[in-house]
Amino acid sequence: MGLRPSGVPDSITIHEMNVSIRQRIRQIMLNMERLRWLPDQVPDDYFLVNIPEYRLHIFEHKQYLWSMNVVVGRTATATSIFSGNLSVVGFCPYWNVPQSIIKNEMLPKLKANPGYIYKNNLEVLKNGKPINPYSVSWSKYKTGVPFVIRQKPGPSNALGLVAFYFPNSYDIYLHDTPAKSFFSETNRAFSHGCIRVAKPAELAKAILEEDKNWTPEKVDEAMHTGKESWYTLKNKIPVYIGYFTAWVDDEDVIHFYDDVYKRDGRLGELIFKE
Repeated sequence: MGLRPSGVPDSITIHEMNVSIRQRIRQIMLNMERLRWLPDQVPDDYFLVNIPEYRLHIFEHKQYLWSMNVVVGRTATATSIFSGNLSVVGFCPYWNVPQSIIKNEMLPKLKANPGYIYKNNLEVLKNGKPINPYSVSWSKYKTGVPFVIRQKPGPSNALGLVAFYFPNSYDIYLHDTPAKSFFSETNRAFSHGCIRVAKPAELAKAILEEDKNWTPEKVDEAMHTGKESWYTLKNKIPVYIGYFTAWVDDEDVIHFYDDVYKRDGRLGELIFKE
């Protein structure tokens, strides 16, 4: 059920035990429908993120290889379901703060104290050049700002020490994070929509292992230089972002997961309407 073992029959465990067989069969049928939305043929190598499971699965030569915990978007900023091709690994990346976060979270703090920029290792850019945040009349902005606000590389950067980009209209990607404690939670829907990975160094090394110029030591070095650098993959890796609340693993064990975005109900209304 994807629950963290607690050693006691707590309320969450008892709730899962009381789900009827009829409901589980319905849940399986809903996810069989979702499987039909995927391509008939998948490539030899690909990544699959299952949002309700909070896991990233790595497949190589069409065989399951390994997986890791991830943090996905919270309900208000839900991670979208789509597919893309991972093409770039960014080491020590800058984080360009989305206008939505500037509007909803940063502006009130900047109006109170422009020093918030320096305190959080940020910088304000106008026409590509840094400007003094104290020179900006933050109080006159309500829906956004005509500047780029970005966070400099470093261990406190929101993207961590490495990010994995696959161009898409949702501006969603995989990345490291300084907030490691969330990976131990049962419910891991905490982000603004992007997908945080629990083992970023291992993922970077796995992606670059076919390039003999990139040893594990070189990956570690690139992650800790403090300067942004980019590596473009010779062979892009397909990434599928899926939403499966029931799943059978490679050992034929069925797993059920919490419907974090409450999508089973809406899909059930369509499928079982009659």
